[in-house]
Amino acid sequence: MKDFVYKAHPARVVFGAGKVLSVAEEVEAIGSHRALVLCTPPQREQAEMVGRLLGSRLAGIHDGAQMHVPIESARKARALAAELGADCAVAVGGGSTIGLGKAIALEADLPIIAIPTTYAGSEMTPIYGLTENGLKRTGKDARVLPRSVIYDPDLTKTLPLQMSLVSGMNAIAHAAEGLYAEDGNPVMSLMAQEGIRALAKGMPKLAEAQDAEDARALCLYGAWLCGTVLGNVGMSLHHKLCHTLGGSFNLPHAETHTIVLPHALAYNSPAAPEAMRQIAEAIGAEDGPIGLHRIAKALGMPTALRELGLMEADLDRACEIALSNPYWNPRPIEAAPLRALLQRAWEGAEPRP
Repeated sequence: MKDFVYKAHPARVVFGAGKVLSVAEEVEAIGSHRALVLCTPPQREQAEMVGRLLGSRLAGIHDGAQMHVPIESARKARALAAELGADCAVAVGGGSTIGLGKAIALEADLPIIAIPTTYAGSEMTPIYGLTENGLKRTGKDARVLPRSVIYDPDLTKTLPLQMSLVSGMNAIAHAAEGLYAEDGNPVMSLMAQEGIRALAKGMPKLAEAQDAEDARALCLYGAWLCGTVLGNVGMSLHHKLCHTLGGSFNLPHAETHTIVLPHALAYNSPAAPEAMRQIAEAIGAEDGPIGLHRIAKALGMPTALRELGLMEADLDRACEIALSNPYWNPRPIEAAPLRALLQRAWEGAEPRP
């Protein structure tokens, strides 16, 4: 066993059907009195429901969350929080909304309570991302880690099946990279395997019956574990590629993760055979990368970047950006094999080392 350092992040998790009803208690528990509720425009109705639960603690509702958190969107939300005298933010939604809460916390020092309605996992990490001038930059800061997270499976019932599935694959990506992270440790590896297993079991159940409560709870449980892994260890090639494709080409976040993940894992498989074995075991397949690709295909998820509108002519530029400031990776990141990876992901071909 290799040497390691394990440092846990502080976290309060409230999990269970109907637990959103405790949101006012969570605001009070962190010592706040005026909450700005954040959401995207389509989730305004859920945000208003949370606002009613907050009662006199509601400062206002802001439905301006956007994918990849454009810097202009973050500045507007910070100004509104100050104008309303908010002393905390309640983020209701997925990665875009929780990301906006983090952007406010980064400079305004407002604590966040997260109420995830997808399986993005951002709520369990001190990682933030901001997009400016066509480039997405990420960082880590303890101030952006939500103080409390309410996981209520009932809130995921209105999430469309397709988004539920790609959101689940996005969560698997967090755990998969954690299995070969430079700063990985046995505790995170256990969480990663259990999180992948839960999602691989829950997603097909969702496809069979979207209102299956046990499937929703299983996927949310898996997302919590996978998000915890992402929050405790470093990212590698897969996340670098997704940040590049999302920030510079405005591709949808979860769908991009779904498509790229099997190919990024296949790229790293010669350098991380034990991680690939663990992934294969967790999903019940002979080969981890190919198994994830086939799960996505069988459940009707997108498997080709061209399906998202990326032009083949953009692949050279994407490769160049990804190479310019790479994350640590178990296998050296080289131009030719990286360009080949992007080509296969664009075409929707099965992954290969």
